[in-house]
Amino acid sequence: MTAPRRLRPGTTYLVTRRCLDRQFLLRPSKVVNQAFGFLLAIAARRFDIDLHACCVMSNHVHLVLTDRKAQLPAFHRFLDSLVARSMNALLGRRDYFWASSSYSAVALQGPSDVVDKAAYVLANPVAAGLVRRGRQWPGLWLGPERLTRRELEFERPSRFFRPRGTTALPDRASLGLVSPPGFDSSEAFGRAVAIALQSREHVAELEVRAAGRTFLGAAAVLAQQPFARPRSLEPLGGLNPRLACRDKWRRIQALGHLVEFLQAYRAAFARWRAGALDVLFPHGTYLMRVLHGASCAAPG
Repeated sequence: MTAPRRLRPGTTYLVTRRCLDRQFLLRPSKVVNQAFGFLLAIAARRFDIDLHACCVMSNHVHLVLTDRKAQLPAFHRFLDSLVARSMNALLGRRDYFWASSSYSAVALQGPSDVVDKAAYVLANPVAAGLVRRGRQWPGLWLGPERLTRRELEFERPSRFFRPRGTTALPDRASLGLVSPPGFDSSEAFGRAVAIALQSREHVAELEVRAAGRTFLGAAAVLAQQPFARPRSLEPLGGLNPRLACRDKWRRIQALGHLVEFLQAYRAAFARWRAGALDVLFPHGTYLMRVLHGASCAAPG
C-alpha cells in the first residue's frame, strides 16, 4: 500500500510536477503563460492556497505554497487536469500530459527552509543553463519583487475555455504572492529570498562556466519545439522526500512525528477494513476522510 499523505492545515510545501517523458510541453509562450497563470490564480483562490514562489519551466513546474485548509490534492487535481486539457488542445494532442508519477509535495518545516526552497525554485532556469538570471526566464516566473507589486491579471484564454455555461470560468483572474507564515512582513520575506536567490544564481553560473557551457538564452528557449526533450538523461531512482528541514534536530523531530502518523494510520486502516467503521484516524488523514467520511482526531 502506498504511504498516505499527511495533510495539515497551514503547511507550506515545495511542490513539483513533471511533463510526460520530460517533453517541453510547457515551453514558454504568450498563450502558455496566460493559460497557466489564469488557471493557477483560479485554483489558488478556490482551494485557499497562498502562493510564495513560482517557476513554470518547459517540462516541469515548481511552486512554493501554503495549503491553508489542507486541500492540496483537490487543488492539484483541479489545476493539473485543466492545464493538461488546455495544453493538449493548444498542441493538438490527446496523450497523457503529465508524467505517470504524482506531484511531489515536500513539507517545509521552518522559515529558513521556505526561503531556501523559494530561492531554489527561482534559480531553476539558471541551474539548468538556460538564462543567467531567473527573472530573465520567459515563462511564468514569480519572484520576491512580486510580493510588493499589484497582482497580475490574466484574461481567460479564448481557446478551449467555454465563455458561457454553468461551468464557465471567469473572464479574468488575479494572481499574486504573499508572505508565508513565520515572517514579520512581505518585505522581510522578499529580502531574504532575494539574498538567497542571488547566491544560488552565482553558484549556478560558476558551475555552468566550469563545465565549459554557455547559457542557452531566452530566444533559443522560445524557439524550442514542444515535443522535444533534454538531451541529458535523468537519473533513475533517487529519494522522494516528504519533508525538508535544514535544522538537524528539528528534522529528526519532524520525521518522528511522520512515523507516528504512519503507524497510527495503518493501525486505524486495519481496524477499518476489519469492520470497525467508527475508528478514529490520526489528524492529517485526507483520502479516508474525504472519500469515505472517516472520523479523524483533532490536532494536538
